[in-house]
Amino acid sequence: MRYVDDLTGALKQQLALALGIKDQLGFALRQKLREGYTIKDFRADAMAGLVVGIVALPLSMALAKATGVAPQHGLYTAIIAGIVCALLGGSRLQITGPTAAFVVILEPIVRQHGLGGLLVAGMMAGVILIMMGVARLGRLMQFIPHPVTTGFTAGIALVIGLRQLPDAFGLELASKPEGLLGFLEAVWDARGTAHWADGAVCVATLGLLIGVPRIIKKIPAPLIALSVAGVVVVIANHFWPSFDAATIGSKFSVVIDGETVRGIPPLPPLPVVPWHLDGGEGGAFTLDYALIRALLPSAFAIAMLGAIESLMSATIADGMAGTRHDPNSELIALGVGNILCPFFGGIACTGALARTATNFRAGGRSPIASVVHSLFILISTIALAPLMAHLPLAAMAALLFIVAKNMSEARHFVRLTKIAPRSDVMVLMTCFGLTVVFDMVLAVSVGVMLAALLFMRRMAIITKVTLDSDMPGDIGMPPGVRLYEIAGPLFFGAANVAMETLETVGNDAKVVVLAMAKVDVMDATGMVALESMLDRLQRTGKKVILAGMRPEPYDLLHRAGINRIPGKLAFAPDVDTALSMAIVHTARLSA
Repeated sequence: MRYVDDLTGALKQQLALALGIKDQLGFALRQKLREGYTIKDFRADAMAGLVVGIVALPLSMALAKATGVAPQHGLYTAIIAGIVCALLGGSRLQITGPTAAFVVILEPIVRQHGLGGLLVAGMMAGVILIMMGVARLGRLMQFIPHPVTTGFTAGIALVIGLRQLPDAFGLELASKPEGLLGFLEAVWDARGTAHWADGAVCVATLGLLIGVPRIIKKIPAPLIALSVAGVVVVIANHFWPSFDAATIGSKFSVVIDGETVRGIPPLPPLPVVPWHLDGGEGGAFTLDYALIRALLPSAFAIAMLGAIESLMSATIADGMAGTRHDPNSELIALGVGNILCPFFGGIACTGALARTATNFRAGGRSPIASVVHSLFILISTIALAPLMAHLPLAAMAALLFIVAKNMSEARHFVRLTKIAPRSDVMVLMTCFGLTVVFDMVLAVSVGVMLAALLFMRRMAIITKVTLDSDMPGDIGMPPGVRLYEIAGPLFFGAANVAMETLETVGNDAKVVVLAMAKVDVMDATGMVALESMLDRLQRTGKKVILAGMRPEPYDLLHRAGINRIPGKLAFAPDVDTALSMAIVHTARLSA
């Protein structure tokens, strides 16, 4: 019968878990519909979706190209993720799609394992994200220290910017080494292959991207800048063949029904099997345990960075719009999006802060705005594919230069190095250096570890043990009685340090009172450290009274068998009662 009860209990837990996931999905959309969704709201969402779609269209292609895959894969990501994550997610204004932060993680995967490996890694990251959401770890992402996120964000921006140099100046690299330092060496060696036309297009596009927003506010600068650059390149290539600036059509092509199509295929995202695509260096792709193990660190980095960026974007959107998002719903939706995108040729996705902010400024009110943005990109992919083939690569490199510049927050980075505590500066520079010199997988892994160590260190500093002689005011301790107050969490990062203070208990003390009313949390390490200290004091003939213990620490000690022992260990509801008990005990010893 007991086994039946255990099985029934397990089934009930699984059912509750499944219902919890169901309740989490679509949090933002259900919340908006309960408040009421009108025609006026739809018009505002439709207009905002069109504006965001205009911004996302060239950016999605540029980010896919920077990753090392054909531009259409970025479009497919924006289409699928923009719909799925919006309808299932926890943020009203979030726009999900490819982002610059992922470039430095995804590019090495493409180089080593090809498009197939990239899509499989995205799927694995999706599984991790769903597990994080189900485990309700959304709130924990808020505890990643600011120096960690600022460090690898600035590092990502620098890497993205430097890796646009070949397209910006038409360089022909003999090879593409993995590390940034090797890449820069290859760029320097290829300096003689620079093409003046590409450089001119890049500089002109940069000028438009910087200057247009100061004159024209209502039309997104990338739309104007890239359109002008495309028209100029088409005219120049026609009348001056020597101009020959590289375009999407000259760089990328796809075979459809036996016919080679230059640039973007005029098709919607079609179902594909990710592991049936090409592997690294044009070889066959083989999905096996060894490959999954090789991709796991990258998948973890994608999941962690995606969670951080998406939840950060949702939080900022809440601050702008006065809304409230569900972080666990957002993680689950992001996981579902990353699992579905690869089956339509889409790469890894996450919440895009710039596009989300654009959505708010354009008047977006609900997840429907993201759906409209995706539909706009879908229609543009089919209808405007021949025109997008004429977009110059140098112009897209210029766009990514602006993205990297905005992403870096250079002034904020420099300011932190000047005003932050030394430990934070060390974490900041470590994450920045690892991202630039090595890769994002290592930077994210070390960053998360540093976040945990930094948290533990600061919590250990918070936990203090104060002797009665150091307490403010005149306590007037009875002879033979010593009072120690423990304040702060007694966990593995602080327990041993806190207990070391009790080594100062003198031989003249007959009773030691531990005031523990300010100990809210105690873990197994804290319990063991306290038990060892109690044992040491009891072996020297001292009685210990634990005063004012909170319910959770008390229950932990009770389960560990640390209970009242006459003459050795006692519990008191408060310090005054404990001191009265101590006086009675010392009087008995003196009698």
